[in-house]
Amino acid sequence: MFMPKTSNSLVEILRQRRQRLASLIDFPAILWSGSSNPRNFPANVFPFRASSHFLYFAGLPLPNAAIRLEAGKLELFMDDPQPSSALWHGEMPKREEIAQMIGADAAKPMSELEFLVAEAATIAVQDAATWTQQSQLLNRWVLPQNPPQGIDLELAKAVVALRLTHDAGALAELRQAAAVSVEAHKAGMSATLVAKREAEVRGAMEGVIIAQNMTTAYNSIVTVHGEVLHNEHYHHPLQPGDLLLADVGAETETGWAADITRTWPVSGKFSSTQRDIYDVVLAAHDACIAKIRPGVEYGEIHLLAATVIAEGLVNLGILQGNAEDLVQRDAHALFFPHGIGHLLGLDVHDMEDLGDLAGYEEGRKRSDRFGLGYLRLNRPLRPGMLVTIEPGFYQVPAILNDGQNRSTYQYTVNWERLSQFADVRGIRIEDDVLVTDEGSEVLTAALPNDANAVEELIG
Repeated sequence: MFMPKTSNSLVEILRQRRQRLASLIDFPAILWSGSSNPRNFPANVFPFRASSHFLYFAGLPLPNAAIRLEAGKLELFMDDPQPSSALWHGEMPKREEIAQMIGADAAKPMSELEFLVAEAATIAVQDAATWTQQSQLLNRWVLPQNPPQGIDLELAKAVVALRLTHDAGALAELRQAAAVSVEAHKAGMSATLVAKREAEVRGAMEGVIIAQNMTTAYNSIVTVHGEVLHNEHYHHPLQPGDLLLADVGAETETGWAADITRTWPVSGKFSSTQRDIYDVVLAAHDACIAKIRPGVEYGEIHLLAATVIAEGLVNLGILQGNAEDLVQRDAHALFFPHGIGHLLGLDVHDMEDLGDLAGYEEGRKRSDRFGLGYLRLNRPLRPGMLVTIEPGFYQVPAILNDGQNRSTYQYTVNWERLSQFADVRGIRIEDDVLVTDEGSEVLTAALPNDANAVEELIG
């Protein structure tokens, strides 16, 4: 069990989070950390990742632990390591030591938790062993695939209210994740000219993250098939004329995430068609960031990206018509089918374990429109929010070859002109943007995204 260093400032930040929670709910809450899952035999486990809701209040990635929060107090529940574990894992801190590290008010063995669950709320943990334990102790079903109900829903709403905006402790961690992610992308660009496969570029990028004792915040996407939005295969050769899309972000020791995407030419130089599309995507990216400030609707930012992309594709002769009308008809979604971004924090898609409870303002629900259905965030922006801005252009065969789409957009898309852009499978440009009191700050700005600057980094 790895123990990141704690400090008096972290203890104070955790105390303030507990106090803020206490101002929002008047009942106890119990949050479990989760447990490791075996890969193929009990001693060979997948890397442990504590529940983000637990991490927010406990601060340390403690396996097989729980915390009870009530009236601003925190009780830690976990068992001391067995004496025999020292042979394999070294000496581990005892429960009382860990409690002191996080400023807990009490520390008790896990067996005592069952006597303190009455009228307590919780949030489901993703691993089956833990949510089964939660369900048994609380005597009700606690399932990650079910929306929370009753006091669990009240707790979830309170946690969302706290985690939607980031305090100083969170921002310090998020800046670290962003800085390491920037260096990882630079390493990937530098490795491209000598790499033969996607896997080599991925290795160069993740090596930077690992060297900082961090991990990836999600499965890296490093692919010449950028039209596959969550491509997690790395076996393809790198060939002249290819674009390489890399969506890679670091996660700090205590779980805070970054999320960056860049797309660059394997040869070091964009073709004329690749640069044309790249500049359209970058124009949407820049327009969206310029619009970010408190009070602006994130949905409006998405529609701005869609409109800029539609207008750019009209100028290139790929789409035909007026940009606003094309967006109203969802024609842009043929090439930009996903939302403009998402919340970012302890989760790379922050709090999406709660469904749309965090991403959508109360009373709002997802659209059934082709061009809006994948919007992950639909709220007015507030100072302290961290969001991604990630417009893209993709030629997804399943979308472009769909008979219904071909019929609906028969005269909207100049299919012959589109065929001249066959060397553009997918382009995405993504940065992490903090909403400030006056506007915004791009935490990942140290990584250039201008086409000329990208080419220079590769060379």
